[in-house]
Amino acid sequence: MQTTIHSLDYEARGVARVGGKTVFVQGALPLETVRIRITQEKASFALADTEAVIEASPFRVQAACAHYGECGGCALQHADFAAQVAYKQRVFEEQLQRIGKVQPAVYLPPIYGNAWGYRSRTRLSVHITREGKVRLGYQAKHSHRIVPVSQCPVLPPHVSGSLHLIREMLQQIHDQMPKNRLSAVDICAGEAVTACSIQCSRPLPEPIARQTAERLQQHSGTAWQIGQQCPKQPAQAIAPKNAPELYYTLPEFNLHMPFRVGDFTQINLPMNAQMVARAVRLLDPQPHERIADLFCGLGNFTLPLARSGARIVGIEGADSLTRRAQANARRNGLDNIEFSTADLFDTQPDTVAQWGRFDKMLLDPPRAGALAVVQSLHAPYLPQRIVYVSCNPATLARDAAVLVGKGYAFRAAGILNLFPHTAHIEAVAWFERQAKTL
Repeated sequence: MQTTIHSLDYEARGVARVGGKTVFVQGALPLETVRIRITQEKASFALADTEAVIEASPFRVQAACAHYGECGGCALQHADFAAQVAYKQRVFEEQLQRIGKVQPAVYLPPIYGNAWGYRSRTRLSVHITREGKVRLGYQAKHSHRIVPVSQCPVLPPHVSGSLHLIREMLQQIHDQMPKNRLSAVDICAGEAVTACSIQCSRPLPEPIARQTAERLQQHSGTAWQIGQQCPKQPAQAIAPKNAPELYYTLPEFNLHMPFRVGDFTQINLPMNAQMVARAVRLLDPQPHERIADLFCGLGNFTLPLARSGARIVGIEGADSLTRRAQANARRNGLDNIEFSTADLFDTQPDTVAQWGRFDKMLLDPPRAGALAVVQSLHAPYLPQRIVYVSCNPATLARDAAVLVGKGYAFRAAGILNLFPHTAHIEAVAWFERQAKTL
C-alpha cells in the first residue's frame, strides 16, 4: 500500500490518511511517499511500518547507529538533526493548541544542543542465553527482547567505546557465579568519574570488579568505579572504593552538585545547564522574594534560584531526594533554602494555604504534570509568576489551560532538545498573573 505522509505525531511516527482513516507510520517523515505495511488495525486508526521510501523527504539522512531500527531507544535518526527540532517545535505547538487550546504570546527560540554523545546516564539490560552467553543491550521496539549493542553514539564516546569491556566483565561474573542473576547495568557519567552499577541477586566478586575498573580506565582514559545493587540493599561501590564522587556542575551559578547512582538527574548535563539558566532568567528571582520550587529533586533549580538571595522553599515527594537536596545546599554554602517532603500529586487548596504566600513558583513535575497543584492554587495564594518546566507537552497543555483559566497570561514558551533522535520534548513555559481591571 502506498501513501503520502503529511506530519509527525508526538511519538515521531509519520501521519497519513488512508481510506478516511488515520494511519501512524513508523520510520516515515513528512512530505514522503512511502509503501507501508499495516501492523495493527483499529476502528478509528491503524499502525504501520515503512516498507520502502518511494519519494524521500529532503531531510531524510542515513542513521548513524548500526542498531537503529531494531533498538527501541531512538526514533528519529533517519531525520536531519535541525529538522528533528523543527518537527518537535511543530508537535509542541499542536499539543498546546489541540489539548489546552492555549498559545503563548511568544515562542522562545529552540535550544538545539549536541546531536551525539549527550546521554550521561543510561540503563542497559542483561540477558543470559541458554548457552550461557551474556548479552548487553537495549529493549527492541515494542518488545521485551534485548538487542545486543556494541556501541551507542548517543552515549559519551568513552562509555560507548567501553561497552565490550563491561559485557566481558558480566560474562566473567556469570561464568564464575552462574546462579547470580544479573539483570541490568546502570551507567552514570559524572564530571570526575563514571559509575557502572550492576543489578544482581548476590554480591559480586571484588577481584573482577577491580580488574574491570582498571581496564576501563586504561582503555578510556577516564576514571571508572564498579558498583552493585543487590535486592533489599543500598547500592554500594565495589572497586575502587576511594574513587572521586559523582557530580555535575552549574558553572553559571557556581554550583557543585553531587549525586549517586539511582538519583534522578537530567541525562543531558550540558543541556540541563542551559535549561536551568533559561528557567531562572524567566522567573527572575529577587532578594526580597519568597519562591517555591515544587518537585525540586536534588535541588537542580532550587540552588540556582537561591543564588539570587531570595528565600526558597523546595518541596519534593521522595524523602531520599529531599535529604540529598539539603546536603547539596550545605555543600554549596546556601542557608536561604527550606526543604520539605510532600506528595504533590495530593495537593489540595488547604495545602496551598499551609504553604503561605509565594511571590513566584517554579514547577518541574514528571510526565504526569502538576494538575493537582495548579488546580489548588487560589487567592490570596496565587504567585505573581510561574515558570513551568515540562517533559510532556500534553500535560503542560492541560495545566496551562487551568492557569489561564485562573487569570494567568501565557507569556512565553520554548522547547529544548534534551533528547536528540527521540520523540521526547522538553519545554519551559512562563505564566504571569494579570492585574484585575475595573
